[in-house]
Amino acid sequence: MTRKYRFQIIISCFLLLTANTIQSQSSKVPPYKNAKLPIEKRVADLIGRMTLEEKVYQMCALRLGEGDEIFKTSGNYSIDNIRKLMETHGVGHLSCPTTDMNAAKSIKTANEIQKVAVEETRLGIPTIINDEALHGCMAKGSTSYPQSIALSCTWDLALMSEIGDAIGKETFSRGIRQVHAPVLDLARDPRHGRIEETYGEDPYLAARFGVEFIKGVQKNGVICSPKHFMANFVSDGGRDAGNIALSERELREIHMVPFKAAVTEAHTQSMMAAYNAIDGVPCSANRWLLNDLLRNEWGFNGFTVSDWSGVNHVFGHHKIAESLPEAAVLCAKAGLDVDLPRLKSYVNLIQMVKDGKMKESSIDENVKHILRVKFELGLFENPYIEESSAARLEDSPQFRQLARRAARESIVLLKNKNNALPLSAKNIAVIGPNADRLQLGGYSSRDVKGPTPLQGIKNIFGADATISYAKGCDLTGTNKSGFDEALKTAQQADVCVLVMGGRNAVTGGETQDRVDLNLMGVQEDLIKEISALGKPVVVVLVDGRPSTMMNWIGKVDAVLLMYFAGEEGGNALAEILAGKVNPSGKTTVTIPRHTGQLPMPLIHRPYGREGSFAEYPDMPKDKVYNSVSDNRYYPLFPFGFGLSYTTFRYGKIGIEKKEFSKGEEIKLSIDITNTGKMDGDEIVQLYLTDLYSRISLSKKQMKAFSRVSIPAGETKKVTFALTKSDLSFLNEKLKPEVEPGEFEVFIGTNCLEGVAERFRVK
Repeated sequence: MTRKYRFQIIISCFLLLTANTIQSQSSKVPPYKNAKLPIEKRVADLIGRMTLEEKVYQMCALRLGEGDEIFKTSGNYSIDNIRKLMETHGVGHLSCPTTDMNAAKSIKTANEIQKVAVEETRLGIPTIINDEALHGCMAKGSTSYPQSIALSCTWDLALMSEIGDAIGKETFSRGIRQVHAPVLDLARDPRHGRIEETYGEDPYLAARFGVEFIKGVQKNGVICSPKHFMANFVSDGGRDAGNIALSERELREIHMVPFKAAVTEAHTQSMMAAYNAIDGVPCSANRWLLNDLLRNEWGFNGFTVSDWSGVNHVFGHHKIAESLPEAAVLCAKAGLDVDLPRLKSYVNLIQMVKDGKMKESSIDENVKHILRVKFELGLFENPYIEESSAARLEDSPQFRQLARRAARESIVLLKNKNNALPLSAKNIAVIGPNADRLQLGGYSSRDVKGPTPLQGIKNIFGADATISYAKGCDLTGTNKSGFDEALKTAQQADVCVLVMGGRNAVTGGETQDRVDLNLMGVQEDLIKEISALGKPVVVVLVDGRPSTMMNWIGKVDAVLLMYFAGEEGGNALAEILAGKVNPSGKTTVTIPRHTGQLPMPLIHRPYGREGSFAEYPDMPKDKVYNSVSDNRYYPLFPFGFGLSYTTFRYGKIGIEKKEFSKGEEIKLSIDITNTGKMDGDEIVQLYLTDLYSRISLSKKQMKAFSRVSIPAGETKKVTFALTKSDLSFLNEKLKPEVEPGEFEVFIGTNCLEGVAERFRVK
């Protein structure tokens, strides 16, 4: 044997040995940990290795804090306690463990929790840490943006996209990988306590904002769980979590719209079921809702979660089962994958499977949905977060400026008699229970530092003005002992700014439904007494819902609707009062004259009797503050209403022809001229009317809008396009159909003031 041949044999043996070693090593790595394999194969492999207990615990969550049914603490974090609960079977989800921690501690805690899940459990399945992020990450030190109802008043989708991106970055930096947001319920009855969490009453507008929020957040590796699926805020009288006795047509045309967009356009990776029932079937146990509609029809591929203790509510409140374990089976079989936030309800599924009350294969389907998303998030490969990332983003000047911009755009000028605003006076009395209070609304970041309205006014007006303050009264109660001081303060001033309204968990918020929308306590009495002094009066409403104003609006000179405008709201308000910012916000909820008019959203079907009251009225401007007419169909402020310090003129609608074929795109344009002396932003709104339809439709339905900046004296052309879907309605089989006939398009500054043009579809 030649030397060369011997050398070739040695090399071949070495290569064969190396290959076998590599193959042996790779065989030790289970397929589910191989990132190169398709996700479905990884899911199938992992499911096949899991015990029943491990599967069920993936459908469960831990909540660390006071009130937890199994792990009772005073709210103090302990990794040892977490380890005790996770080391045997792991756990799929962890609910809000870092909410009350600063940036450094929260990310350290998140990584410690994840380390237990990944390195100290049998299969090393990472957990998903979830928290709230309705208008900013809820963890301590995060940026607080205006509440959702305020954000919708900006009508600025690009801004919403930026805020969603910022929220995603902050939540990810804390180790939070799932947020219970956005709220896509509609504000069709403002008596409901949680109206502040919505994007207003209109399904199209809510869908547009929801899509931008979800896309912005999810591109940062944080999944969204839009809520509350579905129609949770519209039971009789705006009562929380009531049965929804609406037709499927009504649900599809109105309440499903934003949720469907969240799935089909934004590709949300989770969905939260609501507390309420639909036609007697609780949403958490509604297979038609969670499976037939969401997955089979819309193509949803993520996992569903309960609202907090939702499974327990199915048993304890809806009473559709005789025991909690039986309720858990009903929910899991219906397609509810995860029970938040505690180890209480779904842990019973283990015994129910062993007792033959449920098949393990059914559990497998739930767990597959959860594992698929965990693989998609890359949690198996990258379970930890860089510990310095949260500190870099904490109290970010960039995010604070974004919050200020949002606050500026969100504030709505409702009344401005004789151009009372902007203020020219230098002696300003700031009065009211919300004047020196930072109001953020529900689900807000902890320990946020920001200016109150009083502090903002002092910041912006500075040494050039004399600012005096008196509280006057509380938000609720009958105590008028502060009136004398308030009246004295007002008497010595040139103008009075009254900051009134409400407060989350006091006059509104979760479980805080209302029977009327008047300002609570003696606030209206204070407005009347100060107005009687003859001084110019500006009322600022800081609240989570619109108020009725008929008792006092005719007595004051100007009204600003601020809602909860975030941590920079005080500065933004002052900039508008001073004229440094031109108000541009517009209402996204119809504001009634009287509570008894409710509900009165823009979208409603025609009434079946003729008369001046039969449709949403085109009420003359001079009737707006006239309290003589109590007609229940006249709003105080219509949907889309908002004033500016400048004025805009609408030209004629440009349309290329008057007759179109089905499926043909209809292009429209209109010239908007700023006829005032101040640059301003106008929100141009397009509404469509199908003049004759064999199934009755709402008189006006919003189909498009555009926020446009127009310098003083200039004209800008705004263009729109209507598609086949915009012209369609749901026929007798609940399928989209475009019926030949005449349509009217209306383009205006709100739903009542504008110009119209007609066209036909053949």
